Amino acid sequence: MFITGALVVAAVLISFVLHRFVQGQIDQRLDAQILFLSSMLDADGSGNLRLAGSADGPPFDRRRHGWYWKISGPKNVLRSRSLDGADLAAPDLAKRPPPPPPRRADDDPPRDRPAPADGIGPDDRRLHFRILNVSASGLPATIVASAPRDAVLGPLWEAMRTLALSLAVLGIALICAMLIQVRLGLRPLERLRRAVADVRSGLRERVPDAQPTEVQPLAAELNALLVQNAANLERARKHVSNLAHGLKTPLATLAIALQKQPSGSADLHDLVVLMDRRIRHHLGRARSAALGGPVRNRTAVASRVTDLALVLGKVNADKQITFINHIPPDLSVACEQQDIDEMLGNLLENAFSWCRSEVVVESSEDGRSVVIIIEDDGPGLSPEQMSQAMQAGRRLDESAPGFGFGLSITRELAELYAGSLTLDRSTMGGLRAAIRVPSAGR
Repeated sequence: MFITGALVVAAVLISFVLHRFVQGQIDQRLDAQILFLSSMLDADGSGNLRLAGSADGPPFDRRRHGWYWKISGPKNVLRSRSLDGADLAAPDLAKRPPPPPPRRADDDPPRDRPAPADGIGPDDRRLHFRILNVSASGLPATIVASAPRDAVLGPLWEAMRTLALSLAVLGIALICAMLIQVRLGLRPLERLRRAVADVRSGLRERVPDAQPTEVQPLAAELNALLVQNAANLERARKHVSNLAHGLKTPLATLAIALQKQPSGSADLHDLVVLMDRRIRHHLGRARSAALGGPVRNRTAVASRVTDLALVLGKVNADKQITFINHIPPDLSVACEQQDIDEMLGNLLENAFSWCRSEVVVESSEDGRSVVIIIEDDGPGLSPEQMSQAMQAGRRLDESAPGFGFGLSITRELAELYAGSLTLDRSTMGGLRAAIRVPSAGR
């Protein structure tokens, strides 16, 4: 936009300069003709103006082409043959300034410069005039010389067409050069963006230090930020590990104590066992993450879904459920196997429990993420029930087994991997659960 504006301004300025140059050339030719006429102008004894010779040289010898001259005196008028009998009426002749003091016609040069004017001449042609008041043998006279306005505009438009074409080519070249420069200049940023994406996906630990001078400070700041975040994450993992260790021993003691209690405490013992299993699970995750982080893992999805569906199909054998798995065999996610088993297990367990006869699992890839979709043809949930089902400990059906933590745990695990869990109405009529997790590629 700036280049276009600059070229337009340049074209306007150049056209103004060219106009003044061409106009100056025409004015010089007309002034030379006026000077030539004034040098030959004289008056006879009766007061009539006359010329000492012929003044119809080129281009004033071309009839009706706009190159005219006219001398007006007190008693007579002299005209160029190019007028071909027509009259040349100069504009504002009635308001022309008074004639200068008398001088000889052969005085050289004239003391006054011709005045410019524009108007209409014979054949309604637009003319450019130069007018000068002189004295010939003591008699006032007005010399008018004209040129066609096309003599100014014609060369100007011809030059402007060439100039416009040149400026257009120059503008296209400048824009192409700018685009190439911007593309080449932003290439280091594109490489840096890919390096940051590789860090986020776990393919590398830091941004390469070898960067162009302009990008080097940014790369250094990114690496410093990565180091700081890694240190903060390591401290958080240690806190989780310490918390898990701190709870593990009291829970084990409580489990042993409940075993010695009467049989009515069996439900409490099961809850303690469940809590101990959850703590051991998160302790293992913290330990595994401390060794390399969950993004370093690579878990094939299709095989895990097949194994989980096989187990759940046997548990719900009385329903004769049709299970369809559309996940590609080579699709992998950057999650720990036990985490993907727990997330898919919770969702598949709900689908097998509430479906009527069919469960479908499919996937889609969105950039560096994988969306795993599990649908069933069961009764589904209303929007209010969907929001309640995501809350920890909320059970929509108290008669069904479970503790109401499945969906909340699945959502928390997905969010640990910068993913998400969403619930919606399925086209099959039941529930549609979509879990988004980072992709490990194929």
